Amino acid sequence: MQDMQRARSEVGIVFWVSAAFALAFILWGVLAPENFGAVTQTIFDWVVSNLGWFYLLAGNFFLVFVVILALSRYGRFRLGKEGERPEFSRFAWFAMLFQAGMGPALIFWGVAEPLAHYSAPPFGLAQPGTVEAAQVGMQYSYFHWTLHPWAMYAVVGLAVGYFSFRRDEPGLISPVFRPLIGDRVDGPWGKTIDIMAVLAVLFGVAVALGSAGLQLTAGLGQTFGTSTGIVAQLIIIGVTTVAFMISASTAVEKGVNYLSQISMYVAAVLLVFFLVMGPTAIQLGALTQGVGDYLGNIVPMSLRLNAFDQDSAWLGSWTVFYWSWWIAWCPYVGLFIARISRGRTIREFVLGTVIGPSVVTFVWMAVFGGSAIHLDRTEGRGIAERVVSDPASGMFVFLEQFPLALAMSILTLVVLWIFFVAGADAGTIVLGSMSTGGPQEPKRWIKLSWGVAMALIAGILLVAGGLGALQSASVLTGLPFAFIMVVMCVAFYKHLSDEARGGGQQGREDVDVAERAREAPAVRRAPGRPAPGQAFTTEEPAPGHNRQPNLGEPGMEGR
Repeated sequence: MQDMQRARSEVGIVFWVSAAFALAFILWGVLAPENFGAVTQTIFDWVVSNLGWFYLLAGNFFLVFVVILALSRYGRFRLGKEGERPEFSRFAWFAMLFQAGMGPALIFWGVAEPLAHYSAPPFGLAQPGTVEAAQVGMQYSYFHWTLHPWAMYAVVGLAVGYFSFRRDEPGLISPVFRPLIGDRVDGPWGKTIDIMAVLAVLFGVAVALGSAGLQLTAGLGQTFGTSTGIVAQLIIIGVTTVAFMISASTAVEKGVNYLSQISMYVAAVLLVFFLVMGPTAIQLGALTQGVGDYLGNIVPMSLRLNAFDQDSAWLGSWTVFYWSWWIAWCPYVGLFIARISRGRTIREFVLGTVIGPSVVTFVWMAVFGGSAIHLDRTEGRGIAERVVSDPASGMFVFLEQFPLALAMSILTLVVLWIFFVAGADAGTIVLGSMSTGGPQEPKRWIKLSWGVAMALIAGILLVAGGLGALQSASVLTGLPFAFIMVVMCVAFYKHLSDEARGGGQQGREDVDVAERAREAPAVRRAPGRPAPGQAFTTEEPAPGHNRQPNLGEPGMEGR
Protein backbone atom coordinates (compact mmCIF):
# COMPACT_ATOMS: atom_id res chain seq x y z
CA MET A 1 0.00 0.00 0.00
CA GLN A 2 2.80 2.42 0.87
CA ASP A 3 4.52 1.67 -2.43
CA MET A 4 1.31 2.39 -4.33
CA GLN A 5 0.79 5.59 -2.33
CA ARG A 6 4.31 6.73 -3.16
CA ALA A 7 3.74 5.93 -6.82
CA ARG A 8 0.61 8.00 -6.84
CA SER A 9 2.48 10.90 -5.25
CA GLU A 10 5.07 11.07 -8.01
CA VAL A 11 5.18 14.16 -10.14
CA GLY A 12 3.66 13.62 -13.59
CA ILE A 13 2.27 15.37 -16.61
CA VAL A 14 -0.47 17.23 -14.68
CA PHE A 15 2.12 18.86 -12.43
CA TRP A 16 4.53 19.81 -15.20
CA VAL A 17 1.95 21.13 -17.65
CA SER A 18 0.22 23.14 -14.92
CA ALA A 19 3.55 24.48 -13.71
CA ALA A 20 4.49 25.43 -17.28
CA PHE A 21 1.25 27.40 -17.72
CA ALA A 22 1.81 29.14 -14.38
CA LEU A 23 5.41 30.00 -15.28
CA ALA A 24 4.35 31.37 -18.67
CA PHE A 25 1.73 33.53 -17.01
CA ILE A 26 4.25 34.82 -14.47
CA LEU A 27 6.82 35.65 -17.16
CA TRP A 28 4.18 37.40 -19.27
CA GLY A 29 3.17 39.57 -16.33
CA VAL A 30 6.77 40.39 -15.42
CA LEU A 31 8.13 41.03 -18.92
CA ALA A 32 5.09 42.75 -20.51
CA PRO A 33 2.82 44.03 -17.75
CA GLU A 34 0.98 46.55 -19.95
CA ASN A 35 0.23 44.00 -22.65
CA PHE A 36 -0.80 41.53 -19.95
CA GLY A 37 -3.27 43.98 -18.45
CA ALA A 38 -4.73 45.03 -21.82
CA VAL A 39 -5.26 41.49 -23.10
CA THR A 40 -6.86 40.18 -19.91
CA GLN A 41 -9.16 43.22 -19.74
CA THR A 42 -10.28 42.72 -23.36
CA ILE A 43 -11.11 39.06 -22.76
CA PHE A 44 -12.84 39.96 -19.51
CA ASP A 45 -15.08 42.52 -21.25
CA TRP A 46 -16.06 40.00 -23.91
CA VAL A 47 -16.92 37.31 -21.38
CA VAL A 48 -19.11 39.63 -19.31
CA SER A 49 -20.95 40.99 -22.35
CA ASN A 50 -21.53 37.67 -24.10
CA LEU A 51 -21.59 34.99 -21.41
CA GLY A 52 -23.19 36.68 -18.43
CA TRP A 53 -26.38 34.70 -19.12
CA PHE A 54 -24.43 31.44 -18.86
CA TYR A 55 -23.02 32.31 -15.44
CA LEU A 56 -26.47 33.13 -14.08
CA LEU A 57 -28.07 29.96 -15.45
CA ALA A 58 -25.17 27.82 -14.22
CA GLY A 59 -25.40 29.27 -10.71
CA ASN A 60 -29.11 28.48 -10.53
CA PHE A 61 -28.56 24.99 -11.91
CA PHE A 62 -25.97 24.17 -9.24
CA LEU A 63 -28.24 25.38 -6.42
CA VAL A 64 -31.24 23.38 -7.64
CA PHE A 65 -29.04 20.32 -8.19
CA VAL A 66 -27.67 20.09 -4.63
CA VAL A 67 -31.08 20.83 -3.07
CA ILE A 68 -32.64 18.01 -5.09
CA LEU A 69 -29.86 15.62 -4.05
CA ALA A 70 -30.28 16.49 -0.36
CA LEU A 71 -34.06 16.03 -0.41
CA SER A 72 -34.07 12.91 -2.57
CA ARG A 73 -33.46 9.28 -1.67
CA TYR A 74 -29.78 9.88 -2.48
CA GLY A 75 -29.49 12.15 0.55
CA ARG A 76 -28.87 9.19 2.87
CA PHE A 77 -25.90 7.94 0.85
CA ARG A 78 -22.67 8.41 2.74
CA LEU A 79 -19.31 9.80 1.64
CA GLY A 80 -17.58 6.65 2.78
CA LYS A 81 -18.10 2.98 3.56
CA GLU A 82 -20.42 1.23 5.97
CA GLY A 83 -19.85 2.21 9.59
CA GLU A 84 -17.69 5.22 8.77
CA ARG A 85 -18.48 8.35 10.72
CA PRO A 86 -17.15 11.93 10.47
CA GLU A 87 -13.50 12.38 11.27
CA PHE A 88 -13.83 15.89 12.73
CA SER A 89 -16.27 17.41 15.17
CA ARG A 90 -19.02 19.53 13.64
CA PHE A 91 -17.42 22.75 14.84
CA ALA A 92 -13.95 21.86 13.52
CA TRP A 93 -15.49 20.72 10.23
CA PHE A 94 -17.57 23.87 9.87
CA ALA A 95 -14.67 26.15 10.82
CA MET A 96 -12.38 24.64 8.19
CA LEU A 97 -14.94 24.65 5.39
CA PHE A 98 -16.06 28.21 6.20
CA GLN A 99 -12.57 29.71 6.22
CA ALA A 100 -11.73 27.86 3.02
CA GLY A 101 -14.93 29.00 1.33
CA MET A 102 -15.02 32.71 2.03
CA GLY A 103 -13.99 33.64 5.57
CA PRO A 104 -11.56 36.48 4.71
CA ALA A 105 -13.57 37.68 1.71
CA LEU A 106 -16.60 38.17 3.94
CA ILE A 107 -14.59 40.55 6.13
CA PHE A 108 -13.45 42.37 2.99
CA TRP A 109 -16.97 42.87 1.59
CA GLY A 110 -19.19 42.59 4.68
CA VAL A 111 -19.27 46.38 5.02
CA ALA A 112 -18.22 47.46 1.53
CA GLU A 113 -20.85 45.66 -0.55
CA PRO A 114 -24.04 46.77 1.25
CA LEU A 115 -22.75 50.35 1.18
CA ALA A 116 -21.83 50.09 -2.51
CA HIS A 117 -25.35 48.96 -3.50
CA TYR A 118 -26.87 51.53 -1.15
CA SER A 119 -24.87 54.26 -2.91
CA ALA A 120 -25.56 52.95 -6.43
CA PRO A 121 -28.47 50.47 -6.52
CA PRO A 122 -28.27 48.02 -9.44
CA PHE A 123 -30.61 48.12 -12.44
CA GLY A 124 -32.26 51.32 -11.23
CA LEU A 125 -34.16 49.45 -8.52
CA ALA A 126 -34.03 52.43 -6.14
CA GLN A 127 -32.78 55.97 -5.78
CA PRO A 128 -29.28 56.15 -4.23
CA GLY A 129 -29.17 56.83 -0.51
CA THR A 130 -32.84 56.08 0.17
CA VAL A 131 -34.52 53.53 2.42
CA GLU A 132 -35.33 51.48 -0.67
CA ALA A 133 -31.64 51.58 -1.65
CA ALA A 134 -30.69 50.30 1.80
CA GLN A 135 -33.05 47.37 1.38
CA VAL A 136 -31.69 46.60 -2.09
CA GLY A 137 -28.15 46.79 -0.69
CA MET A 138 -28.83 44.08 1.89
CA GLN A 139 -30.83 41.99 -0.56
CA TYR A 140 -28.12 41.86 -3.22
CA SER A 141 -25.37 41.33 -0.66
CA TYR A 142 -27.20 38.24 0.57
CA PHE A 143 -27.72 37.12 -3.01
CA HIS A 144 -24.00 37.23 -3.77
CA TRP A 145 -22.81 35.60 -0.55
CA THR A 146 -25.21 32.89 0.62
CA LEU A 147 -26.94 29.99 -1.11
CA HIS A 148 -25.59 30.19 -4.66
CA PRO A 149 -21.83 30.25 -3.95
CA TRP A 150 -22.01 27.53 -1.33
CA ALA A 151 -24.06 25.34 -3.66
CA MET A 152 -21.28 25.66 -6.23
CA TYR A 153 -18.74 24.47 -3.68
CA ALA A 154 -21.03 21.64 -2.65
CA VAL A 155 -21.27 20.30 -6.21
CA VAL A 156 -17.53 19.64 -6.42
CA GLY A 157 -17.18 18.57 -2.80
CA LEU A 158 -19.97 16.02 -3.04
CA ALA A 159 -18.83 14.52 -6.31
CA VAL A 160 -15.16 14.23 -5.39
CA GLY A 161 -15.84 13.06 -1.84
CA TYR A 162 -18.30 10.43 -3.02
CA PHE A 163 -16.04 8.96 -5.66
CA SER A 164 -12.99 9.13 -3.41
CA PHE A 165 -14.34 7.62 -0.21
CA ARG A 166 -17.17 5.43 -1.50
CA ARG A 167 -15.77 4.34 -4.86
CA ASP A 168 -12.08 4.39 -3.87
CA GLU A 169 -11.08 6.72 -6.70
CA PRO A 170 -8.18 9.19 -6.41
CA GLY A 171 -9.09 12.51 -4.83
CA LEU A 172 -9.23 14.33 -8.17
CA ILE A 173 -11.80 15.96 -10.43
CA SER A 174 -11.36 13.63 -13.41
CA PRO A 175 -12.63 10.33 -11.85
CA VAL A 176 -16.07 11.91 -11.41
CA PHE A 177 -16.45 11.71 -15.20
CA ARG A 178 -15.96 7.94 -15.33
CA PRO A 179 -19.73 7.26 -15.63
CA LEU A 180 -19.72 9.29 -18.87
CA ILE A 181 -16.37 8.59 -20.56
CA GLY A 182 -15.25 5.40 -18.86
CA ASP A 183 -11.54 4.61 -18.67
CA ARG A 184 -10.70 7.63 -20.78
CA VAL A 185 -10.50 9.55 -17.49
CA ASP A 186 -7.18 7.74 -16.99
CA GLY A 187 -5.83 9.14 -20.27
CA PRO A 188 -5.49 12.55 -21.96
CA TRP A 189 -9.12 13.53 -21.31
CA GLY A 190 -8.75 13.05 -17.58
CA LYS A 191 -5.37 14.78 -17.49
CA THR A 192 -6.83 17.78 -19.33
CA ILE A 193 -9.66 18.05 -16.81
CA ASP A 194 -7.22 17.89 -13.90
CA ILE A 195 -4.91 20.49 -15.45
CA MET A 196 -7.81 22.91 -15.89
CA ALA A 197 -8.84 22.31 -12.29
CA VAL A 198 -5.30 22.96 -11.03
CA LEU A 199 -5.12 26.24 -12.94
CA ALA A 200 -8.53 27.32 -11.63
CA VAL A 201 -7.38 26.66 -8.06
CA LEU A 202 -4.04 28.37 -8.60
CA PHE A 203 -5.52 31.60 -9.91
CA GLY A 204 -8.52 31.53 -7.57
CA VAL A 205 -6.32 31.34 -4.47
CA ALA A 206 -3.87 33.86 -5.97
CA VAL A 207 -6.76 36.32 -6.36
CA ALA A 208 -7.62 35.79 -2.69
CA LEU A 209 -3.98 36.31 -1.71
CA GLY A 210 -3.94 39.53 -3.72
CA SER A 211 -7.07 40.65 -1.90
CA ALA A 212 -5.22 39.95 1.35
CA GLY A 213 -2.49 42.33 0.27
CA LEU A 214 -5.05 45.02 -0.49
CA GLN A 215 -7.13 44.71 2.65
CA LEU A 216 -4.37 44.11 5.17
CA THR A 217 -2.41 47.04 3.79
CA ALA A 218 -5.51 49.26 3.86
CA GLY A 219 -6.27 48.13 7.41
CA LEU A 220 -2.76 48.86 8.64
CA GLY A 221 -2.85 52.24 6.93
CA GLN A 222 -6.24 53.12 8.41
CA THR A 223 -5.21 51.96 11.88
CA PHE A 224 -1.57 52.99 12.16
CA GLY A 225 -1.06 55.41 9.27
CA THR A 226 1.40 53.18 7.42
CA SER A 227 1.96 53.23 3.67
CA THR A 228 -0.69 51.60 1.47
CA GLY A 229 1.20 51.60 -1.83
CA ILE A 230 2.15 48.66 -4.01
CA VAL A 231 5.42 48.05 -2.15
CA ALA A 232 3.57 47.68 1.13
CA GLN A 233 1.04 45.34 -0.52
CA LEU A 234 3.83 43.12 -1.86
CA ILE A 235 5.50 43.04 1.56
CA ILE A 236 2.21 41.92 3.14
CA ILE A 237 1.86 39.17 0.54
CA GLY A 238 5.44 38.07 1.24
CA VAL A 239 4.89 37.86 5.00
CA THR A 240 1.59 36.03 4.53
CA THR A 241 3.26 33.61 2.12
CA VAL A 242 5.97 32.75 4.63
CA ALA A 243 3.32 32.11 7.29
CA PHE A 244 1.12 29.82 5.20
CA MET A 245 4.13 27.91 3.91
CA ILE A 246 5.19 27.24 7.49
CA SER A 247 1.66 26.10 8.25
CA ALA A 248 1.66 23.95 5.11
CA SER A 249 4.62 22.05 6.53
CA THR A 250 2.40 20.61 9.27
CA ALA A 251 -0.42 18.09 9.07
CA VAL A 252 -3.98 19.23 8.29
CA GLU A 253 -5.28 18.31 11.73
CA LYS A 254 -2.70 20.68 13.21
CA GLY A 255 -2.14 23.56 10.79
CA VAL A 256 -5.40 24.29 8.98
CA ASN A 257 -7.60 22.85 11.74
CA TYR A 258 -6.10 24.92 14.56
CA LEU A 259 -5.91 28.13 12.52
CA SER A 260 -9.50 27.74 11.34
CA GLN A 261 -10.88 27.25 14.83
CA ILE A 262 -8.90 30.19 16.20
CA SER A 263 -10.16 32.46 13.41
CA MET A 264 -13.77 31.41 13.98
CA TYR A 265 -13.55 32.13 17.72
CA VAL A 266 -12.03 35.57 17.12
CA ALA A 267 -14.61 36.35 14.41
CA ALA A 268 -17.37 35.36 16.87
CA VAL A 269 -15.95 37.84 19.40
CA LEU A 270 -16.11 40.61 16.79
CA LEU A 271 -19.65 39.67 15.82
CA VAL A 272 -20.97 39.60 19.39
CA PHE A 273 -19.21 42.87 20.28
CA PHE A 274 -20.80 44.82 17.44
CA LEU A 275 -24.18 43.18 17.93
CA VAL A 276 -24.13 44.34 21.56
CA MET A 277 -22.83 47.81 20.64
CA GLY A 278 -25.70 48.08 18.19
CA PRO A 279 -27.83 49.54 16.99
CA THR A 280 -29.10 46.05 17.82
CA ALA A 281 -32.71 46.69 16.81
CA ILE A 282 -31.60 48.03 13.41
CA GLN A 283 -29.28 45.08 12.90
CA LEU A 284 -31.93 42.48 13.74
CA GLY A 285 -34.45 44.34 11.62
CA ALA A 286 -32.02 44.42 8.69
CA LEU A 287 -31.49 40.67 9.16
CA THR A 288 -35.21 39.89 9.20
CA GLN A 289 -36.21 42.10 6.30
CA GLY A 290 -33.06 41.38 4.30
CA VAL A 291 -33.58 37.64 4.44
CA GLY A 292 -37.24 38.08 3.51
CA ASP A 293 -36.41 40.36 0.57
CA TYR A 294 -33.71 37.98 -0.59
CA LEU A 295 -35.82 34.83 -0.45
CA GLY A 296 -38.82 36.60 -1.96
CA ASN A 297 -36.80 37.88 -4.92
CA ILE A 298 -34.23 35.12 -5.35
CA VAL A 299 -35.63 33.98 -8.71
CA PRO A 300 -35.74 37.38 -10.45
CA MET A 301 -32.37 38.39 -8.97
CA SER A 302 -30.73 35.20 -10.14
CA LEU A 303 -31.97 35.72 -13.72
CA ARG A 304 -31.84 39.53 -14.08
CA LEU A 305 -29.58 40.81 -16.87
CA ASN A 306 -31.50 43.72 -18.38
CA ALA A 307 -30.91 41.97 -21.68
CA PHE A 308 -31.97 44.91 -23.89
CA ASP A 309 -29.97 47.47 -21.92
CA GLN A 310 -27.34 45.38 -20.22
CA ASP A 311 -25.15 47.05 -17.62
CA SER A 312 -21.99 45.08 -18.34
CA ALA A 313 -19.89 47.20 -16.00
CA TRP A 314 -22.11 46.42 -13.02
CA LEU A 315 -22.41 42.72 -13.86
CA GLY A 316 -18.66 42.42 -14.35
CA SER A 317 -17.98 44.11 -11.04
CA TRP A 318 -20.56 42.15 -9.08
CA THR A 319 -22.67 39.13 -10.06
CA VAL A 320 -20.59 37.76 -12.94
CA PHE A 321 -17.41 38.52 -11.02
CA TYR A 322 -18.68 36.70 -7.94
CA TRP A 323 -20.06 33.70 -9.80
CA SER A 324 -16.81 33.27 -11.73
CA TRP A 325 -14.75 33.74 -8.57
CA TRP A 326 -16.74 31.14 -6.67
CA ILE A 327 -16.47 28.75 -9.63
CA ALA A 328 -12.71 29.32 -9.85
CA TRP A 329 -12.54 28.44 -6.16
CA CYS A 330 -14.70 25.34 -6.54
CA PRO A 331 -11.90 22.82 -7.19
CA TYR A 332 -9.96 24.21 -4.23
CA VAL A 333 -12.83 24.52 -1.75
CA GLY A 334 -14.62 21.45 -3.10
CA LEU A 335 -11.63 19.14 -2.82
CA PHE A 336 -10.71 20.51 0.58
CA ILE A 337 -14.17 20.10 2.12
CA ALA A 338 -14.46 16.68 0.48
CA ARG A 339 -11.21 15.76 2.18
CA ILE A 340 -12.52 16.73 5.62
CA SER A 341 -16.06 15.35 5.12
CA ARG A 342 -15.49 11.61 5.01
CA GLY A 343 -18.29 9.72 6.76
CA ARG A 344 -21.01 12.38 6.32
CA THR A 345 -24.18 11.74 4.35
CA ILE A 346 -25.06 13.75 1.24
CA ARG A 347 -27.93 15.38 3.16
CA GLU A 348 -25.72 16.34 6.09
CA PHE A 349 -23.04 17.59 3.70
CA VAL A 350 -25.49 19.91 1.91
CA LEU A 351 -26.92 21.22 5.18
CA GLY A 352 -23.43 21.88 6.53
CA THR A 353 -21.93 23.43 3.41
CA VAL A 354 -24.91 25.38 2.01
CA ILE A 355 -27.38 26.18 4.79
CA GLY A 356 -24.96 26.57 7.71
CA PRO A 357 -22.56 29.09 6.10
CA SER A 358 -25.50 31.00 4.62
CA VAL A 359 -27.01 31.50 8.10
CA VAL A 360 -23.70 32.82 9.44
CA THR A 361 -23.41 35.16 6.46
CA PHE A 362 -26.95 36.48 6.95
CA VAL A 363 -26.08 37.47 10.51
CA TRP A 364 -22.63 38.87 9.66
CA MET A 365 -23.91 41.06 6.82
CA ALA A 366 -26.79 42.36 8.96
CA VAL A 367 -24.56 43.25 11.90
CA PHE A 368 -21.81 44.99 9.91
CA GLY A 369 -23.46 46.04 6.65
CA GLY A 370 -26.73 47.04 8.31
CA SER A 371 -24.91 49.10 10.94
CA ALA A 372 -22.79 50.84 8.30
CA ILE A 373 -25.84 51.85 6.25
CA HIS A 374 -27.59 53.09 9.41
CA LEU A 375 -24.59 55.21 10.41
CA ASP A 376 -24.36 56.77 6.97
CA ARG A 377 -28.08 57.56 6.91
CA THR A 378 -28.45 58.95 10.43
CA GLU A 379 -25.13 60.56 11.31
CA GLY A 380 -23.92 61.84 7.95
CA ARG A 381 -20.32 60.78 8.50
CA GLY A 382 -19.69 60.05 4.82
CA ILE A 383 -18.95 56.39 5.50
CA ALA A 384 -20.48 55.22 2.22
CA GLU A 385 -18.44 57.66 0.13
CA ARG A 386 -15.19 56.68 1.86
CA VAL A 387 -15.84 52.96 1.59
CA VAL A 388 -16.98 53.03 -2.04
CA SER A 389 -13.84 54.93 -3.02
CA ASP A 390 -11.63 52.38 -1.23
CA PRO A 391 -13.47 49.07 -0.57
CA ALA A 392 -10.39 47.45 0.98
CA SER A 393 -10.53 49.89 3.90
CA GLY A 394 -14.28 49.52 4.39
CA MET A 395 -14.22 47.40 7.52
CA PHE A 396 -11.67 49.65 9.20
CA VAL A 397 -13.52 52.86 8.34
CA PHE A 398 -16.55 51.22 9.96
CA LEU A 399 -14.61 50.28 13.09
CA GLU A 400 -13.55 53.90 13.61
CA GLN A 401 -17.16 54.82 14.36
CA PHE A 402 -17.28 52.71 17.55
CA PRO A 403 -15.61 52.63 20.97
CA LEU A 404 -12.42 50.60 21.31
CA ALA A 405 -11.71 51.28 17.64
CA LEU A 406 -7.98 50.58 17.93
CA ALA A 407 -8.45 47.29 19.79
CA MET A 408 -11.16 46.12 17.40
CA SER A 409 -9.06 47.11 14.36
CA ILE A 410 -6.10 45.11 15.66
CA LEU A 411 -8.37 42.14 16.39
CA THR A 412 -9.82 42.38 12.86
CA LEU A 413 -6.34 42.49 11.34
CA VAL A 414 -5.40 39.38 13.31
CA VAL A 415 -8.47 37.36 12.32
CA LEU A 416 -8.19 38.52 8.71
CA TRP A 417 -4.56 37.47 8.53
CA ILE A 418 -5.29 34.09 10.13
CA PHE A 419 -8.13 33.53 7.66
CA PHE A 420 -5.81 34.23 4.74
CA VAL A 421 -3.01 32.06 6.10
CA ALA A 422 -5.33 29.10 6.77
CA GLY A 423 -7.01 29.47 3.37
CA ALA A 424 -3.75 29.67 1.45
CA ASP A 425 -2.40 26.71 3.45
CA ALA A 426 -5.42 24.66 2.37
CA GLY A 427 -4.81 25.86 -1.19
CA THR A 428 -1.28 24.48 -1.25
CA ILE A 429 -2.55 21.13 0.02
CA VAL A 430 -5.22 20.93 -2.67
CA LEU A 431 -2.83 22.03 -5.43
CA GLY A 432 -0.20 19.55 -4.30
CA SER A 433 -2.74 16.73 -4.21
CA MET A 434 -4.41 17.54 -7.53
CA SER A 435 -1.13 17.90 -9.40
CA THR A 436 0.38 14.62 -8.19
CA GLY A 437 -2.40 12.07 -8.52
CA GLY A 438 -4.51 12.73 -5.43
CA PRO A 439 -2.47 11.79 -2.33
CA GLN A 440 -3.95 13.02 0.95
CA GLU A 441 -0.56 14.32 2.05
CA PRO A 442 1.40 15.82 -0.89
CA LYS A 443 5.14 16.11 -0.54
CA ARG A 444 6.31 19.24 1.20
CA TRP A 445 8.37 20.60 -1.67
CA ILE A 446 5.39 20.33 -4.02
CA LYS A 447 3.14 22.28 -1.65
CA LEU A 448 5.79 24.94 -1.14
CA SER A 449 6.36 25.25 -4.90
CA TRP A 450 2.68 25.99 -5.44
CA GLY A 451 2.79 28.44 -2.55
CA VAL A 452 5.52 30.41 -4.25
CA ALA A 453 3.60 30.37 -7.55
CA MET A 454 0.44 31.69 -5.83
CA ALA A 455 2.37 34.55 -4.24
CA LEU A 456 4.06 35.53 -7.53
CA ILE A 457 0.76 35.55 -9.45
CA ALA A 458 -0.93 37.59 -6.71
CA GLY A 459 1.89 40.14 -6.85
CA ILE A 460 1.73 40.37 -10.64
CA LEU A 461 -2.03 40.95 -10.59
CA LEU A 462 -1.66 43.75 -8.04
CA VAL A 463 1.07 45.42 -10.08
CA ALA A 464 -0.99 45.03 -13.26
CA GLY A 465 -4.08 46.79 -11.94
CA GLY A 466 -5.02 46.14 -8.33
CA LEU A 467 -8.58 45.06 -7.56
CA GLY A 468 -9.68 45.35 -11.21
CA ALA A 469 -6.98 42.96 -12.36
CA LEU A 470 -7.89 40.53 -9.57
CA GLN A 471 -11.52 40.55 -10.71
CA SER A 472 -10.57 40.05 -14.37
CA ALA A 473 -8.34 37.09 -13.54
CA SER A 474 -11.07 35.39 -11.52
CA VAL A 475 -13.57 35.68 -14.38
CA LEU A 476 -11.13 34.28 -16.93
CA THR A 477 -10.06 31.30 -14.84
CA GLY A 478 -13.59 30.45 -13.71
CA LEU A 479 -15.12 30.23 -17.17
CA PRO A 480 -13.63 26.90 -18.39
CA PHE A 481 -14.34 25.21 -15.09
CA ALA A 482 -17.97 26.33 -15.16
CA PHE A 483 -18.57 24.10 -18.18
CA ILE A 484 -16.73 21.24 -16.47
CA MET A 485 -18.98 21.58 -13.42
CA VAL A 486 -22.16 21.32 -15.48
CA VAL A 487 -20.98 18.05 -17.00
CA MET A 488 -19.80 16.92 -13.56
CA CYS A 489 -23.36 17.21 -12.24
CA VAL A 490 -24.61 15.04 -15.09
CA ALA A 491 -21.96 12.38 -14.45
CA PHE A 492 -22.54 12.36 -10.69
CA TYR A 493 -26.32 12.09 -11.02
CA LYS A 494 -25.96 9.28 -13.55
CA HIS A 495 -23.77 7.35 -11.15
CA LEU A 496 -26.18 7.86 -8.23
CA SER A 497 -29.10 6.72 -10.41
CA ASP A 498 -27.23 3.60 -11.50
CA GLU A 499 -26.28 2.86 -7.92
CA ALA A 500 -29.83 3.32 -6.63
CA ARG A 501 -31.08 0.88 -9.28
CA GLY A 502 -28.42 -1.59 -8.19
CA GLY A 503 -26.63 -1.38 -11.52
CA GLY A 504 -23.89 -3.98 -11.51
CA GLN A 505 -22.60 -6.08 -8.63
CA GLN A 506 -20.74 -3.17 -7.03
CA GLY A 507 -23.82 -0.97 -7.27
CA ARG A 508 -25.98 -3.59 -5.52
CA GLU A 509 -23.38 -3.98 -2.78
CA ASP A 510 -23.28 -0.24 -2.16
CA VAL A 511 -27.08 0.03 -1.97
CA ASP A 512 -27.05 -2.74 0.63
CA VAL A 513 -24.34 -0.87 2.51
CA ALA A 514 -26.47 2.29 2.57
CA GLU A 515 -29.52 0.36 3.82
CA ARG A 516 -27.59 -1.37 6.60
CA ALA A 517 -25.91 1.88 7.65
CA ARG A 518 -29.32 3.53 7.93
CA GLU A 519 -30.94 0.73 9.91
CA ALA A 520 -28.07 -0.36 12.15
CA PRO A 521 -26.95 1.51 15.29
CA ALA A 522 -24.26 4.09 14.58
CA VAL A 523 -20.72 2.82 14.79
CA ARG A 524 -18.78 5.67 16.28
CA ARG A 525 -15.08 6.15 16.09
CA ALA A 526 -13.26 5.78 19.35
CA PRO A 527 -12.18 9.18 20.70
CA GLY A 528 -8.62 10.23 20.19
CA ARG A 529 -6.32 11.74 17.63
CA PRO A 530 -5.42 10.19 14.30
CA ALA A 531 -2.61 7.70 14.44
CA PRO A 532 0.89 9.09 13.86
CA GLY A 533 1.58 9.60 10.19
CA GLN A 534 -2.09 9.83 9.21
CA ALA A 535 -3.89 12.94 8.01
CA PHE A 536 -7.16 11.41 9.19
CA THR A 537 -8.22 8.44 11.28
CA THR A 538 -9.75 5.64 9.22
CA GLU A 539 -11.71 2.49 9.90
CA GLU A 540 -11.32 -0.87 8.31
CA PRO A 541 -13.85 -1.55 5.53
CA ALA A 542 -16.65 -4.03 5.97
CA PRO A 543 -15.53 -7.69 5.92
CA GLY A 544 -15.25 -9.02 2.41
CA HIS A 545 -15.10 -5.59 0.84
CA ASN A 546 -12.23 -5.34 -1.61
CA ARG A 547 -11.08 -1.83 -0.84
CA GLN A 548 -8.58 -0.41 -3.29
CA PRO A 549 -5.74 1.59 -1.75
CA ASN A 550 -6.41 4.69 -3.88
CA LEU A 551 -6.82 7.02 -0.95
CA GLY A 552 -4.90 4.95 1.57
CA GLU A 553 -3.39 6.31 4.74
CA PRO A 554 -0.36 8.42 3.88
CA GLY A 555 2.96 8.01 5.47
CA MET A 556 5.19 10.85 6.57
CA GLU A 557 6.37 11.67 3.06
CA GLY A 558 7.08 15.32 2.61
CA ARG A 559 6.88 16.15 6.29
